Amino acid sequence: MARIALGTFREAVQPECIRALIVEFICTFLFVFAGVGAAMATDTLTGNEVVNLFFVAMAHALVVAVMISAGFRICGGHINPAVSLGLCVGGHITVFRSILYWIDQCLASVAACAVLTYVTGGLTTPIISLASGVGYLQGVVLEIVLTFSLLFTVYATIVDPKKGALDGQGPLLTGLVVGANIMAGGAFSGAAMNPARAFGPAFVSGDWTDHWVYWVGPLIGGGLAGFMFENFFIVRTHVPIPREEDGF
Repeated sequence: MARIALGTFREAVQPECIRALIVEFICTFLFVFAGVGAAMATDTLTGNEVVNLFFVAMAHALVVAVMISAGFRICGGHINPAVSLGLCVGGHITVFRSILYWIDQCLASVAACAVLTYVTGGLTTPIISLASGVGYLQGVVLEIVLTFSLLFTVYATIVDPKKGALDGQGPLLTGLVVGANIMAGGAFSGAAMNPARAFGPAFVSGDWTDHWVYWVGPLIGGGLAGFMFENFFIVRTHVPIPREEDGF
């Protein structure tokens, strides 16, 4: 079983952690700016709803792939509290560091939406909410499934040490599953899969309709995927260090 590390408050002042938080802020800001910006663009351009959904899905797929790649070496390129939780449950990041990431990601999302509101002449940042006829439980279940698939992909293509031929393709494949999930669930729950992505528009617009769904669903889905993959699907091997008496 993966061991969850609590971490300490000293992490917050370590240069490595500070650098990671700065880069995580930048990557999340750019992700939300492109994702929410694409959604705002569909509200001002002509086109049918299917084209608009595809446009938003592709924008998210592309920016997720690029931002994970850009931030991976320094901060891991989480850009999503559900990803941070999923990796925390798997023992890859401390609880304290994940909390710092959550705060960082939400602040970056708010900043991105505030800038979008300014540069678009005061347009409202569209919130993510449930479609007509979709209940709270349905929305939560849908967000659980969509976020589970996201974290399952992250673990299979990025975290798993035996990813083999998939090595280096993880960010692109993660972006693609985000785009596919938006096409599948965008018309029903909005397919947030990311509490920070939902938080920024809600905060800046002051509209918190259905907002709790986009914390409960993604965090359950992300945490469950991280726990399952780390404890049941990843096989780690240990090679003992040779001893002098063994003749090496």
